[in-house]
Amino acid sequence: MHMTDAAALLPSTPLQRRVLVVAIVASFIAILDGFVVNLALPAIGRELGGGLVIQQWVVDGYLLTLGALILVAGSLSDHFGRARILEWGLAGFALTSVMCGLAWTGEVLVVSRALQGIAGALLVPSSLAMIISSFSGPAQSKAIGQWSGWTSAAAIVGPLIGGVAVDLLSWRVIFFINVIPAIAIWPMLAALRVSDAARDKSKSIDYLGAFLAMVGLGGPVFAFIEQGRTGWGSPQVWIPLLVGTAAMVLFLLHEARIDEPMLPLRLFGIRNFAWGNLATLAIYAGISLGFFVLGIYLQQVGGMGATVAGMALLPGTVILMLGASYFGGLAGKYGPRWFMTIGPLLCGAGFLMSLTVQEPLNYWTQVLPGQIVFGLGLATLVAPLTAAILGAVPSEEAGIGSAVNNAVARIAGLISIAFAGVIVGPVFTREGLYNALLVTAGLFLFGALASAVGIRNPLRDGATAAVSKPITASKNDDGGAGGQLT
Repeated sequence: MHMTDAAALLPSTPLQRRVLVVAIVASFIAILDGFVVNLALPAIGRELGGGLVIQQWVVDGYLLTLGALILVAGSLSDHFGRARILEWGLAGFALTSVMCGLAWTGEVLVVSRALQGIAGALLVPSSLAMIISSFSGPAQSKAIGQWSGWTSAAAIVGPLIGGVAVDLLSWRVIFFINVIPAIAIWPMLAALRVSDAARDKSKSIDYLGAFLAMVGLGGPVFAFIEQGRTGWGSPQVWIPLLVGTAAMVLFLLHEARIDEPMLPLRLFGIRNFAWGNLATLAIYAGISLGFFVLGIYLQQVGGMGATVAGMALLPGTVILMLGASYFGGLAGKYGPRWFMTIGPLLCGAGFLMSLTVQEPLNYWTQVLPGQIVFGLGLATLVAPLTAAILGAVPSEEAGIGSAVNNAVARIAGLISIAFAGVIVGPVFTREGLYNALLVTAGLFLFGALASAVGIRNPLRDGATAAVSKPITASKNDDGGAGGQLT
């Protein structure tokens, strides 16, 4: 690559560099906290009690509010301004992180995590929307690749941070350290307030939709987690399940009839947006379930310390961070479809390779090879997936488009972890791990099939426009709705 080519792929102005740094850090800490507790869960259980149920809720309490409110946060971002919403979210995230670190019971920690998820919901959609509005053309594709690499790495590097904190200090440290990056980027974020000028404040915010989404997600998740303790016949299980299901139906009906919904259902009439989010649902469910069960298994059954278990899952992070930007550039050049197909297949193959796990555990032959293959797959798919989905929506709706996609990713993790007890049983065993690995691989396979069947590349002469021009639904020769550049 010539020097001029390389320079063209980097942020070209101080403002763009500032936007990219702020977007990456803000999204990183929000996504990180969905996963950072994974290897700290055994230590949290030993200190606060509650067993597997509390362990699931420590993760899902955060993902529930994050997944449900990230949609309305996208509307808030477009209404009040992206930098301002980021400031609110960052301040709230730092405060609730301290609350989590000070929790004295499992129940207090779960409530604090739910509040932390509310603040986290304000961070992610505004961050990516700022990138979309600040970059264009190949530079936008490259910036999305860098954002995707760092924020997706948060899902994997999180357990390592949690493991080191548990072994060397305390699990509480994983929450206190969030204050450091929040303070570090605050001056840069304040300087971006000028970009919030001329926001349309006439639009209403769908608070009823946010409430229905929260109940619709929370009811079934509560039921799936509690069924392991009380059984499916308990009113404590089936009543929340029915209420949540009814609320979700009402949510969809409500969103379909109001003028300014938090979830614009019409966006799912755009082929790449609809199929890309379906792929996202399966892929991120696989990532969340796979690392949740593998991280706990390595400690509770494999006998690893928290730090060693975190390092055992680190190779995928390194590969992702090295390769995501490169594959993001390739997707902008050739189109995302086959990257989004091959990537999940490699991820699923990596988890299937962990079926060789035996007791006593041999990391070098039973875990490491699969993690390397998984990392290659993840690096291949994350940036193309983001680019395909956000390139399909008009630029003025980048905030809500980003919010929907991130909500789908977080909801995928929420649901898959809620099902963990059903898949692995009340106690982690090798057989339970095998079941979870097979389900994880199946989810990745579904994501690959959804991408291969549903995603359409832009026309060759506009290949790089996949992330810079809106794609609208139209008829293809096959009779389906396809993405055509406007």
